Amino acid sequence: MRTLVVIGLVAFVAAASLARSDASSIARVDRLVVDKGARRLVAYDGEREVARMRVAIGFGGAGPKRFEGDGRTPEGTYRIDRRHVSRDYHRFLHVSYPNAIDRRRYRELAEAGQVPRDADGELVGIGGAIGVHGTGGNDWVPVGLRSTLGCVMVDDDEAKALYEAVVDGAVIEIRP
Repeated sequence: MRTLVVIGLVAFVAAASLARSDASSIARVDRLVVDKGARRLVAYDGEREVARMRVAIGFGGAGPKRFEGDGRTPEGTYRIDRRHVSRDYHRFLHVSYPNAIDRRRYRELAEAGQVPRDADGELVGIGGAIGVHGTGGNDWVPVGLRSTLGCVMVDDDEAKALYEAVVDGAVIEIRP
């Protein structure tokens, strides 16, 4: 009997931890913190937490983005530098990747021969077009069970709320 109670409690806590925030109540966001390992985005207005969301991240696994096509989500501190409504991703908040650290890492990898070449024999680029975006209506698989090409994905309603609440130039910290 005690085992069933413990199992029930564990299931309840797990379900509660997967609950989405009420994205419609977000008024202003000036900082986003993405924890890749926990697959979580936390939105802040100043020091006040205003929302938590489950996220999908790049399929490339742990570590910072190294070059285009590696499937990794960048790690570091960036800015939300532009936005657009997207047919494919509902709403898209562009991340200012690459920063100086990313460019230095890319140069070092290229010099060490660790950047692949494209079909024409040229080194693939550092990558870009990284953002926080929605699913584009493809919600048949929950966000927490998905992966991206390197972006941070949230549900469409959360993407819309962030799109409306995130101030221009907001900081986004992407952590391992």
